[in-house]
Amino acid sequence: MNKSENILMRIIGRLFSTKYMVRRDKIIDTLPDSKEAYGGAVKLAVPAVIEMVGIALMGLLDTIMVGVIGDHAVAAVGLTNQPRFIFFSFFFALNIAVTAIIARYKGAGNQSAANACLRIALLIGVVIGSLLTLVSILIANPLMQFSGAQYDTIEPATEFFRITMYGFMFAVLSQTICAAQRAAGNTRLTMIVNIVANVAKVIFNFLLIQGRFGFPEMGIRGAGVSMVIANVLAFTLAAASLFYKGGFIKISFRDSWKPDLTVFRSLIKVTSGSLVEQVGLRIGFFAYALVIANLGTNDFVAHQIGMQVMNITFTFADGIAVASTALVGQSLGKLRTDLAVMYGKIGLRLALIAAGMLCVGVFLVRNRFPLLIATDETIVQTATGLMTIIMIVMPILVSQVVLGGTLRGSGDTKFVAVTMILTVGLLRPLLGFLLTYTVGLGLIGAWLTIIIDQLARLIMLGIRFLRGKWLLVKL
Repeated sequence: MNKSENILMRIIGRLFSTKYMVRRDKIIDTLPDSKEAYGGAVKLAVPAVIEMVGIALMGLLDTIMVGVIGDHAVAAVGLTNQPRFIFFSFFFALNIAVTAIIARYKGAGNQSAANACLRIALLIGVVIGSLLTLVSILIANPLMQFSGAQYDTIEPATEFFRITMYGFMFAVLSQTICAAQRAAGNTRLTMIVNIVANVAKVIFNFLLIQGRFGFPEMGIRGAGVSMVIANVLAFTLAAASLFYKGGFIKISFRDSWKPDLTVFRSLIKVTSGSLVEQVGLRIGFFAYALVIANLGTNDFVAHQIGMQVMNITFTFADGIAVASTALVGQSLGKLRTDLAVMYGKIGLRLALIAAGMLCVGVFLVRNRFPLLIATDETIVQTATGLMTIIMIVMPILVSQVVLGGTLRGSGDTKFVAVTMILTVGLLRPLLGFLLTYTVGLGLIGAWLTIIIDQLARLIMLGIRFLRGKWLLVKL
């Protein structure tokens, strides 16, 4: 090994060693060595990554199966995504709070408070979930029109949306249970729940979309029914995990379901910050989706293909962020701010490794992937062109997602909310419209906006992480 190679190895070793991740004056007690620390993070992250990527791949298969019906069907299903996410936004916020709070209780060894938190969250889910299910079914048609549905997509989009929302309650409750289990470190369990449910969805898609083995041919309705079946199965499996006697997260019907006011206040405090974030996110994503939808069906389908790749990238980042959230929360529950900083930095390093691997993968399939979904040559060429932009944005995306997960794990949801509102809620739709229509860059302009949006988020969250104020948040 020559001198330059030796220097490079020393730099890499220093970059990844836990010895240099926390300032000496900030160390409270002995830090775990690199092997132990990375081992703990990877143990939580790998099942979470497998779970998230598995869900994304099943979603991709879902899109491919729907694509058999025609490009208009792909567009119709895509149009339902943002409205459905809007209805889920409150529960995304609630589950962020559940994860942050239960991780703290796990670190502090307070099992009764952790389970009280879950019981409150489930009660909230039943009440608000029932109301939103009814509302979503009643306003499905005007909502799809507002989402940018064209004459050839309005009917199938409305039908698909209505059917899928019948499984809304089951999805809400299963996600809340899984959020609690992840906070306690049970990422392997939630991986099994979600992978099994999504495999079931693909199987029923195969049986119902085109009508195989005696099942009726239901077209896009079959894809909706498959999603409902998957949601019911996920809830059944997740609920079953709560009755395991040896688990940290568990429920008994003999427990008191009267809300603990201290836990309730903590839950509402963190949820309120996350809810502001989620509302801003959904409004921003919705407005951005309208920018794309108005370009026409071909560009919208090409955009959907690109977003499938982005979703897979996001799931890698989100899986690592799940581990960071749990480990940071548990560390703060132990009053170990030094461990929280260390695990936040470990998460970033794992994210960059994942980004490098993903960039290589996208480069290898950039010309072939669009052919799996679309048949129109114009759509395929446009989608292929988006792959270069996706490779640029990948390292930025995974880094900011993991940083966001780290800050949420501490309960610093208000700052994350402000960041998301400024970037996703305002910057993305406004700049997207400007570059797409005013400057005249079309779909490429919309995707250049994604790079700028992601970079702005990374800078804001990175500065917050380095300043360390997130370590002082009280729940």
